[in-house]
Amino acid sequence: MSSSLDATDEIATDPEPINRRGLLKFLIPSLLGVGLFLVPFSVNDTINIGMGLMADGLKAALGDTLPAIAVFVLCLSVVLTAVVKFGKPAWGQQGIGKELFDVAPLWFAMRGLGALFALMTYFQVGPSFITAAYTGGVMLNDLAPVLLTFFFFAAILLPLLVDFGFMEFIGSLVRKPFRMIFGLPGRSAIDATASWMGSGTVGVLITTQQYEQGYYNRREAAAIATNFSIVSIAFALLVTSFIGINHLFVPFYLTVVVSGLIAAIIVPRLPPLSRKANTYHEPVGCQIAEESTGDMGLFRYSLSIAVARAETAPGPRALVRVALFNVADIFLGLLPLVIAIGTVALVFAEFTPLFTWLSYPMVPVLEWLQIPDAAAAAPATLVGFADMFLPAVLAKDIDSELTRFVIACLSLTQLIYMSEIGALLLKSKIPLKLWELVVIFLLRTAITLPIIALIAHVFVF
Repeated sequence: MSSSLDATDEIATDPEPINRRGLLKFLIPSLLGVGLFLVPFSVNDTINIGMGLMADGLKAALGDTLPAIAVFVLCLSVVLTAVVKFGKPAWGQQGIGKELFDVAPLWFAMRGLGALFALMTYFQVGPSFITAAYTGGVMLNDLAPVLLTFFFFAAILLPLLVDFGFMEFIGSLVRKPFRMIFGLPGRSAIDATASWMGSGTVGVLITTQQYEQGYYNRREAAAIATNFSIVSIAFALLVTSFIGINHLFVPFYLTVVVSGLIAAIIVPRLPPLSRKANTYHEPVGCQIAEESTGDMGLFRYSLSIAVARAETAPGPRALVRVALFNVADIFLGLLPLVIAIGTVALVFAEFTPLFTWLSYPMVPVLEWLQIPDAAAAAPATLVGFADMFLPAVLAKDIDSELTRFVIACLSLTQLIYMSEIGALLLKSKIPLKLWELVVIFLLRTAITLPIIALIAHVFVF
């Protein structure tokens, strides 16, 4: 189907009569996907999802071996990429081998840098600003184990949520309000919910796959990935506990939701997102076409197109092949990029005055918003671009509870973290450049900071 179809088109397939077999093929995998990705559980005073519990179980089982596994994976990525780039074996010139390892020189260099940083950190050799616990150590010992275990299950189980009609079902039900409010497809509600319950990286993973399969155009994919990939409730609880405002969690999270929704309405309507083309990923083109519900009610129509999508879902062998490719792509392609970019960002944040210098203009802004300890809080308003947990680290010792509340809320609404989300977006086929991520980060900061400060002054303190 041509990629020139209008961006308002929503529906994947023509509605067909609902039969028992098709209904079960839609319901069973979709309900499993919902249960694993979207249903929260309370475990040991924390909130998690089924897939998160599985990842935590694998992480606990592998324990201290995970950093070593990460080092091995990173080195394997460099070796195989070098073999394909310089040796040009037949298996690396086509298909999966070519897609995974025949990369541009910049990405090859990033893979090498990620492996180098990991080796230096693991064996504690080289400059201390690389191997320190709060730079390379954070990436290798804290983040890499989470990504390895979380993405392993996410890549394998995600087809349950996106390939058997659930995206079509929800997308059809809520497409009109989502178009009206956000200018985005209804199926983007799934991205937001998966992020909220599980992880922002899962939301980006869903968006990337939907874009590559022709269900989002360029503008939609870029807008959804940068505005709906919110951090999970579990991470929000971690931030409030760390920064000492866990007794304010309910108003804290409501503030994050309100300010985040307002930003999601405004930011996609501003450059650079508003200038993205309403065209689709060329290899597949547009896979959605506008349909009328006819004599059907909205629910029955949504159900019918979901069943039609489930009928065309890949078989078990194809699903396994896609899942294994996704795991390999994340481990061998994404992980080195995250380690390389994240380590460099943390080095700049921890060992240079860069973010302090950049934050000087924020001091009068915070003072105008009547935020106490403005000079101490200013760096925390921008350092989140490097890593989502750094604002909480910088603000932890600020005396004013109001200031800590504002910084914690802001850190969750900025969304573009180069140590994780940013690296994933740059690695993906979604058309976003580094300078565009910087602009979006600053836009989200400029929009949400006054809202957060207003709510904090009027309703919380």
